[in-house]
Amino acid sequence: METPVFNCKNADDVLKAVNDYNVSFLQFWFVDIMGNLKSFQILPSELEGAFEEGMGFDGSSILGFTRIEESDMVAFPDPTTFQLVAWRPTERPVARMFCSIRYPDGTPFVGDPRYVLKRVLDKAAAKGYTMYVGPELEFFLFTSPSDPRVLDLGGYFDAPPLDLGNDIRRDIIFSLTRMGIHVEYSHHEVAPSQHEIDLRYQEALKMADTAITYKVVIKETARKHGCYATFMPKPLFGENGSGMHTHQSLFKNGRNAFFDAGEKFNLSKDCRAYIAGLLKHAKEFCVLTNPIVNSYKRLVPGYEAPVYIAWANRNRSALIRVPMYKPGKEAATRIELRSPDPTCNPYLAFAAMLGAGLKGMEEGYELSTPVEENIFKMTEREMFDRGIDSLPGSLQEAISHFENSELMKEVLGEHMHAAYLEAKKAEWDEYRTHISEWELKRYLPTT
Repeated sequence: METPVFNCKNADDVLKAVNDYNVSFLQFWFVDIMGNLKSFQILPSELEGAFEEGMGFDGSSILGFTRIEESDMVAFPDPTTFQLVAWRPTERPVARMFCSIRYPDGTPFVGDPRYVLKRVLDKAAAKGYTMYVGPELEFFLFTSPSDPRVLDLGGYFDAPPLDLGNDIRRDIIFSLTRMGIHVEYSHHEVAPSQHEIDLRYQEALKMADTAITYKVVIKETARKHGCYATFMPKPLFGENGSGMHTHQSLFKNGRNAFFDAGEKFNLSKDCRAYIAGLLKHAKEFCVLTNPIVNSYKRLVPGYEAPVYIAWANRNRSALIRVPMYKPGKEAATRIELRSPDPTCNPYLAFAAMLGAGLKGMEEGYELSTPVEENIFKMTEREMFDRGIDSLPGSLQEAISHFENSELMKEVLGEHMHAAYLEAKKAEWDEYRTHISEWELKRYLPTT
């Protein structure tokens, strides 16, 4: 039986679909502050009550949620996210819905990453703007998580037999399509056993849900093929890392607010101020877009990683690029933030990007001159003279900028900002006190 794509608008649509397709279980999905997927299952007999009253759970057991003395949380399923999961049997299919997390009194839980993004999107909507996002999540395929050997030695756009992941990507695309996710194209990436599947842009909240689903589908499909998929930014020394280049635009009254045919590069005043906001606050939100110790092994010069805070039209060495695939076409006008990696929590990352961009628009930030030269080849003096700064060089440095950012406190809210900061400081402390194999080999024989 072909898996249908649903477009449920309310609880009644979901209840009918569950009955029509003899759904066996419903998975309720949400994420913790790091973006790790959390899930529990209910029977169809419990679904109507779940829509009306939610399903309670212990929030104190979820990273960044609540303290044990105030631990009761309630998950309310979002009917518009109902889909059958593509990796489970079709005879008695399993469905999933994303949830909004609330306090027992029904008010939104301020530590729910989905709510954090909704709140920033609502702020933009009050000004008439809708955010559209198109992330490019790269990943590696290895033999197993404990034995990270590559499956092939292919490179950028290589075809079989150099590309040995073609069949796996095909099955991933079939599964994504069955879940209503529009795939534009896929290909082998630069590094051995590295791949990319690009999704069609969509509204930011839906895309954040899609990004979580995308990662689950890829991991499940890889497992069925007897290998392991990882979104770790820099798993291989000396090779390119995996990024999540994020294309974004704002629409207003059905028109692209980033496009202005009468302006240079066709970029509107809003767009220029939005880019300036991202550039000004890039260090402050870097710990959200690049959240782990390993993220900063990717953000180094020489591996196509964007470490320099500048913008350009075609130059991929800059932090922000304005793609020129379809110059002068209104709908295609967008910007590409190249620093994020796929370990980020997409809800928080998109919220931070939008918050920084809106700040630029509200305050009327002036955009710097584009840098079209290869920044990787500039000397430090040349970069200083051009006013080109760099992203944080470590998780510790990124934490410091985030901790002191009033904008990030405003975007995330006090609870989320404090919880995220606490978790990242604990991660850095664990890392900095760890004795690595490199240290033992480097220092033990000589000290």
